[in-house]
Amino acid sequence: MRTSTSGRVGQYAALLAYLVFLAFPFLWLISTAFKSPRELGSLHPTWIPRQPTLDNFRQAFDEQPLLRAAGNSLLAALAAAVIAVLIATPLAYVMARHRTRLGKAATGWVVVSQAFPLVLVIIPLFLVLKELRLINSLAGLVMVYVVWALPFALWMLVGYVRAVPTELEEAAAVDGAGRLRALVSVTAPLLAPGIVATGLFAFITAWNEFFFALVLLKTADKQTLPVVLTHFIGAEGVADLGPLAAAAFLATLPSLIIFAIIQRHITGGMLTGAVKS
Repeated sequence: MRTSTSGRVGQYAALLAYLVFLAFPFLWLISTAFKSPRELGSLHPTWIPRQPTLDNFRQAFDEQPLLRAAGNSLLAALAAAVIAVLIATPLAYVMARHRTRLGKAATGWVVVSQAFPLVLVIIPLFLVLKELRLINSLAGLVMVYVVWALPFALWMLVGYVRAVPTELEEAAAVDGAGRLRALVSVTAPLLAPGIVATGLFAFITAWNEFFFALVLLKTADKQTLPVVLTHFIGAEGVADLGPLAAAAFLATLPSLIIFAIIQRHITGGMLTGAVKS
């Protein structure tokens, strides 16, 4: 009993330490965003700003086109998430329900492809987009984001499909439902949490992505928010810390808000109420 209790205390302590480790950069970012230049240069920094100010936010919007960049990021991230989910969902169903050697090989390739470094794929992607005349366009960037997010999205959805018992589809078939009707009426609603989680993953990945956007987008009117944030760093590598922190804080809000809205759909049980008693 003592061993079980001490083990549980150790788990909670490790979880608390991990949460503190994750929260520290974000909390410090918020604190920095509201500090005056004088406080930012202080040799004795504090967690809570002594004289909170919104000047950093005003300066950030005055110096860089944050709203336009945020609009570009939002458009690219939403389009990539929707397209990736639409492509991955039927493919995941086929791979999960028809376990052939080819399907196992495809699943293994999906996992291995996530280990490829970005530098390895950027040159082929750049050449393909150049032939398609999609360099310096959001359409080309969306295409890259879909290609990059699709393997992991497919891998995620395969796991969700396999968690749905085939007996539910068989029971629907016994009741007279065709295969398509069973998929739409029985399987699809149970996959909703998985589809939402996959879409969220694809959106956050695209929203925070920097390297592809930096290489593929040339003009200022097409640049996404992560690229624009680098403009707060001068030619000599000196960062305009206050406005940079303010802009970075605003850039993190969409991901946090979206996750807060849909997290109940992710944590909800997939099969709750699916089986009749």
